[in-house]
Amino acid sequence: MQATPPPLHLHVPEPTGRPGHATDFSYLHLSPAGAVRRPDVDASPASTADLAFTLVRVLDDEGQAVGPWAPPADAALLRRGLRAMMKTRAFDAKMFIAQRQKKISFYMQCLGEEAIATAQALALQPGDMCFPTYRQQGLLLARDDVAMTELICQLMSNTRDPLKGRQLPVMYSYKRAGFFSISGNLATQFIQAVGWAMASAIKGDTRIASAWIGDGATAESDFHTALTFAHVYRAPVILNVVNNQWAISTFQAIAGGESTTFAARGVGSGIASLRVDGNDFLAVLAASRWAAERARSNLGPTLIEWLTYRAGAHSTSDDPTRYRPADDARHFPLGDPIARLKQHLVRLGAWSDEEHERVQKELEAEVAAALREAEQHGGTLIDGHVPPLETMFEGVYKDMPAHLLDQLRQAGLGT
Repeated sequence: MQATPPPLHLHVPEPTGRPGHATDFSYLHLSPAGAVRRPDVDASPASTADLAFTLVRVLDDEGQAVGPWAPPADAALLRRGLRAMMKTRAFDAKMFIAQRQKKISFYMQCLGEEAIATAQALALQPGDMCFPTYRQQGLLLARDDVAMTELICQLMSNTRDPLKGRQLPVMYSYKRAGFFSISGNLATQFIQAVGWAMASAIKGDTRIASAWIGDGATAESDFHTALTFAHVYRAPVILNVVNNQWAISTFQAIAGGESTTFAARGVGSGIASLRVDGNDFLAVLAASRWAAERARSNLGPTLIEWLTYRAGAHSTSDDPTRYRPADDARHFPLGDPIARLKQHLVRLGAWSDEEHERVQKELEAEVAAALREAEQHGGTLIDGHVPPLETMFEGVYKDMPAHLLDQLRQAGLGT
C-alpha cells in the first residue's frame, strides 16, 4: 500500500530582525579582506562561479588595502571619492530636513550606500550611460558638471526644474551626464540598459551601459529577461544589484537572498558575476573598473551584487522603526563607507580629522547655499507656487498641433 504523502506547506520567508530584535547577519557569510582572488579580465563567465558566493573586499579593519583587488594607490582620486560621499550624505541630510519642513513633497536618501554610486562614477567614462534607481544620486553628485541647485529645483518642481514638474521628485534625468530618466517601476532600467548597450555595440561605439536595481527587483521578470539578452548578445553592460537588505518594509529574504546570493543568478544565466563589499570604496572602484574593462573590450556583461545596508528609511514616507530595530544599522558588519575610506586615507597620510571636519562644514554650507538659490526660482512647496498654465502645452510636440493652439487661445495665452 502506498503511504499517504505529508501535507504541503508553503514557505513564507520572514525578516530575521524585528523591532526590538537585532537582525541576525550570519547569513552574509563574509570573506576576510584580501582573501578573494581576482580573475583575468577575459575570464569566462563560468570560471567566476565561486566569486558569486564569496565577497570581494579590499580594506581590512585597520584601513589597509590588501589583496589582489586593491587598486593602484591614487590618493588624489580617493580624496575626490571621499569628498563625493560626504557631499552626497550632506545633500541627503539637508533634503530630508527640507521635506520635513514641507519645502519638498518627497525624498529618498542613500544613507550608508554612498560608496556604490560614487566609486562607480569614477570608474566610468564620459559618454557611458547609467540607468539608475532612485538611490544613485551619488552618480550625479560625484560629478562637477551637475549643479546641486538644479537637483533641488527638480525636487521642488519650480520654474528652474529641468523636467518642468513632469517627473516625481528624486527621479532626475541628465542626458549630458549619462543619467537615464529614472523609472519608479521596478527593474525596467535593467532591460533598457541592455538594449542601449546592444545598440552601442551594433553602432560600433565604445560606450557602455550601467544598470542598477535593488535586491527586491530581482524578482521582476524584466530582471531575468535582461540577463538573457545580455548573455546571448554579450551586451557591453554592468548589471548592478544593490543588496541593501530591505525593500521598503520587506526583508531581502522575500526575494530569495538567504537561499543563495543574488550574484549567483548571473552565473546561472551565463554572465560573469561578482559579490562585492559595497561599503568598501576601494573594492567598489576595483570591481567597477574590472567590469567596465570587460564590457569595453567586447568580453560581455558582468553582474555585481553590492552588499550594503540601507541605514535610513526607504523614503520620507516610511518609518523603518515599525519593522526593524532603530539601531539595526550599527549591527551591520561591513561598517560605514565614509568612515572606512577616511581611515584608509588617514593611514596614507592623505587626510586628517581636522581636514575632515573642515570639508564637512564646507559641504554643508555648499548644500545650504544651493537650497537658498533654488528657493529663489519659483519658491518651495510650502509657498503654494503654481507653474504657469502654458507649461502644460510645452515640450510635448515639436510643432504644437491645432487643437492645442486652440486651447491656448481659449485660455487667453495664444494669439
